[in-house]
Amino acid sequence: MSANILLVDDEPRLREAVQAYLEDSGFNIQVASNAREAWQFIEQATPDLVISDIMMPQVSGYEFLKQMRSDERFANLPVIFLTARGMTSDRIAGYQAGCDAYLPKPFDPDELVAIIENLLRRNPQPAMVANATPEINDLAGQLAEIKALLKQKTPENQSSIVTTPPPIKIEFTPREQSVLELVVEGLMNKEIARRLGTTIRNVEKYVSRLFSKTGTSSRTELVRYALQHGLVT
Repeated sequence: MSANILLVDDEPRLREAVQAYLEDSGFNIQVASNAREAWQFIEQATPDLVISDIMMPQVSGYEFLKQMRSDERFANLPVIFLTARGMTSDRIAGYQAGCDAYLPKPFDPDELVAIIENLLRRNPQPAMVANATPEINDLAGQLAEIKALLKQKTPENQSSIVTTPPPIKIEFTPREQSVLELVVEGLMNKEIARRLGTTIRNVEKYVSRLFSKTGTSSRTELVRYALQHGLVT
């Protein structure tokens, strides 16, 4: 599967040239013209690697990188600085901020591709293994527990589940609510993706958000929490 790369640069001509070259090299490229736009992209769908300029308006590449490194979701996301600032002090500042590679402009596109391929080999991201499946035994165990919980929810056994309000108010987006309801039905990510017309990667993102919002760490815990607190009908 081709790697998904986010390219962040406020110079349209350079951005378009790098995008074209990397797409010709087999990568999937998404572009952003500033750090704020880039942050919205990575929150929606985490890329496999980020290439960022340093000198950008409002939020610099340094600040953007520090923001990523302070968020556990993106702490290990490979980042390449592609910038006109090539002084030793600038490179040191980049590495101190947490970049994985620093390539001064002008640069050789083939060198950029080589750096990308090297980083992706060393740092495989969840997005690159989105189709990987959990251990069969563990998955079977979770499905069995979920089915047992669902049996308690049938009309004849409705009294066996005592629902109470969640300890904190939880607000789900419409998409998160849809994913939650399908998880409670006992569907796995591939089935949910097919039902909602989206990708497995996006479903994984929503399930992760559900874990975070409910304080759970497995599908079984999530289903139990949703049933106990009346989060699904």
